[in-house]
Parts: sequence; C-alpha cells; structure tokens
Amino acid sequence: MSRAFDVRGDDWEREVLEHDTLVVVDFWHEQCVWCVKLDPVYAEVSEGYEKRVKFAKLNVFESDSNRQIAVNYGIMSTPTLVFFCEGRPIGAVMGFQTREQLKKLVDDMIQKHRQCVKQSTKI
Repeated sequence: MSRAFDVRGDDWEREVLEHDTLVVVDFWHEQCVWCVKLDPVYAEVSEGYEKRVKFAKLNVFESDSNRQIAVNYGIMSTPTLVFFCEGRPIGAVMGFQTREQLKKLVDDMIQKHRQCVKQSTKI
C-alpha cells in the first residue's frame, strides 16, 4: 500500500470510503505550483507507511466526478490533504507540507485513526 496512487470518481468509494486503514487523499491539480512541489514529498513519505496508511491523489479538474467529490468535501484550495477513517474525514490540512511536517501529521492521524476505529460503527 505504499506509493501514492491516483483515485477517480469511479473508484472513490472502493478505494477511499470502504478501506479499513487510514486513507490520506491529496486533492490537487496540474496548474497548482504548490501541488507540484508537494508531489515528491508526498510520494517519499508514502513509502514509509507501507500497509499502515493508504496514500491517494485526486486531480480535482480531471473530471466532473472528481470535481464533485472535491465540492462534497469542501475543498477550497489545493493542495489539500484529507484523512479518512472508515469513510469519514477525521482531519485535513491545506497547503504545502515539508517532509517532516507531513510525517508528523500522518503519525498524529494514525493515532486519531486508532481512536476512530475503536469508537465508530460502520456507515
């Protein structure tokens, strides 16, 4: 599960909402300078969380369904990272993150995910 992968509207539910581990989604697009700068950081950090965290990327301008997903989650700017626990957002951060910032954020969200799993019921 390491390595960030592209997710689209047609596989959003299966790849993000129905997944049982922590899922982080990078909402981005090609014309976003900060998205381009975040991409190698996101890819590098994703390699350190194999089998513990799923790293996805959703290009908000790639299709109408992708755009609608971004609207549904209130994405106002890119890049925005949203963390999901059993289909529910449990955290988000906007803007560029350094490698250290992103690793700390992911580590914090792993703890939050554990609490979420203990306290939640299936949607």
